[in-house]
Amino acid sequence: MELGDDDQITTEKLLNKEDQETSNSTSTLKKRIWLENKKLWVVAAPAIFTRFTTFGTGIISQAFIGHIGSKELAAFALVFTVFLRFAQGILLGMANGLETLCGQAYGAKQYHMLGIYLQRGWIVSIVASFLLLPVFIFTGPILKALGQDEEIADMAETMALWFIPIVFSFIVSYTCQMYLQAQSKNMIIAYLAAAALSIHVVLSWLLTMKYKFGIIGAMVSTILAFWIPNAGQLLFVTCGGCPQTWTGFSTLAFNDLWPVFKLSVSSGAMLCLEVWYNTVLILLTGNMKNAEVEIDALSICLNISGWELMISLGFMAAASVRIANELGSGNSKAAKFSIATIVTTSMSIGFVLFVIFLLYGGRIAYLFTESRDVVSTVAHLSPLLAFSILLNSIQPVLSGVAIGSGWQSTVAYVNLGSYYLIGVPIGIVLGYVFIMQVEGVWIGMLIGVFVQTIVLIIITCRTDWDKQVSIAQKRVNRWFVKVEHDSNSTNE
Repeated sequence: MELGDDDQITTEKLLNKEDQETSNSTSTLKKRIWLENKKLWVVAAPAIFTRFTTFGTGIISQAFIGHIGSKELAAFALVFTVFLRFAQGILLGMANGLETLCGQAYGAKQYHMLGIYLQRGWIVSIVASFLLLPVFIFTGPILKALGQDEEIADMAETMALWFIPIVFSFIVSYTCQMYLQAQSKNMIIAYLAAAALSIHVVLSWLLTMKYKFGIIGAMVSTILAFWIPNAGQLLFVTCGGCPQTWTGFSTLAFNDLWPVFKLSVSSGAMLCLEVWYNTVLILLTGNMKNAEVEIDALSICLNISGWELMISLGFMAAASVRIANELGSGNSKAAKFSIATIVTTSMSIGFVLFVIFLLYGGRIAYLFTESRDVVSTVAHLSPLLAFSILLNSIQPVLSGVAIGSGWQSTVAYVNLGSYYLIGVPIGIVLGYVFIMQVEGVWIGMLIGVFVQTIVLIIITCRTDWDKQVSIAQKRVNRWFVKVEHDSNSTNE
C-alpha cells in the first residue's frame, strides 16, 4: 500500500520532530555534563593542589632533616609517618563529619548554620587533640616497647614534642577546609597552601643549611608551614570572606554537641581504617626475607601511589560537597547525576595512569633509586601498583559520596570487614604461607580494596536517593537554629 502525499508529508514531519527531540536531548545532556564538571572542578582542582602542597611539606622537611643526620632522619620519619599520621587520620576523619553537616546545610540554604557547625567542629577537634597528647609525650617509651633502637627512640621522643603544635594546627586546618569547601570557596585554601610551601622551602634552607640551627630550625619552619595557612583561613572566614555563613562567635556552638560528636567519631573511624591500611602493609613487609630491598621497592610504590591518591582525595572532596549540597537542596536526581559524572571523570584519569604505570613502572623507579635490585622489584610490582591506582580512582569518590550522605558509620564497618577481615588475612597467607613475599601481601590488600569498592558500588546503586533527601532535610532541621539579625541567636 503506497502512502499518499499528505501521509508522506506527515511521516516526514514526525521523523524530523523525533530527530529534533533526539538532538535537543543530546544537547541538554552535554550541557548538564558541562555544568556539573564546572561545579566539580571548582572544588576538586583547589582540593587536589592543596593536598599536593600539604603532602610536599612533609617531603621537604624530611629532605632537609636528612642533611642533618641519618639518626635524625630516622627519628623524624618514625614520628611523622606513624604518630603524626595517626593523629592526622583521626582529626581529618572527624572533620569529615563537619563536611556532611556544612554541605547539606548550604544546599538547604541554611547559610548561618555553617558558622555554628564550624565552631562545634572546633570544640570536638580540640577535645580529640588533647586526648591524643599522651601519644606524643610518651613517644620514646612507646617506640622502645615496640623494639626500636633506644638512641633513635630517645631522639624521636624529643622531636615528638615539636609535633604537638602541628597536631593542634589540624583543628583549624581541616575544619576550615570543610567549611569553605561546602561553599565552593576553597581557592583561598590553595593560595595559602602555595604561599606556605614557598616560605617553608626558603625558611628551611635558611635555618638548617645557612644558619645551622639543625632540628630546631627544621621543625620551626615545619610548624610555620602548617600554621600560616590557618592564620589566613581564620582571617578570611572571620573578616568578611563569608558574610552569609559567618555571623560571629555564638554560645549556640555548645548546644547539641553529642550528635555532632557521634558523627565525627564515625567519620574518624571510617578514615583511620583506610589510612592505617598501608601502615599494616609496611609492617608485614618488614618481617620478610630480603626486607631492605622489599621495603625500598614498596616505599617507592607507595610514594607514587600516595601522590596519585592526592588526586583521588580531591575528587573525594568534590563528591562529598556536591552530594551534600544536592541532598540538602532536595534534588535527588542531581545527586545521582553528580555521582555518575564524578566517578566517570576520576576513573578516566585513573585509567590513563593505570596504563602508564603498567607499561613504564620499572623505568619510573629510576627517579627514586639507582639500585638495580630495587628497580627490578618495582618493575615486578608495577602491575599491582597500576591496579592500586585504578581502584584508588573509584574507591575514594564512593567514600566521598558516603561522607556527603552521612553514611560514615556504615562505611566504617565496610572498611573494617573488607580490609582487616579479608584483605590482611589473605595477604598474610599469600605472603608467608605461599611465600609470595611482598607481592602476596599486596595482592591481599588489593583484594580488600576491591571488595570494599564493590560493596560501596552496590550500596550506592541500591540507595533510595529520594529517601536520602528526606534524611538530609531532617538532619538539617534537627540542628537548625533560627538567627534574628537584630538580636541574639535563639533556638527555633
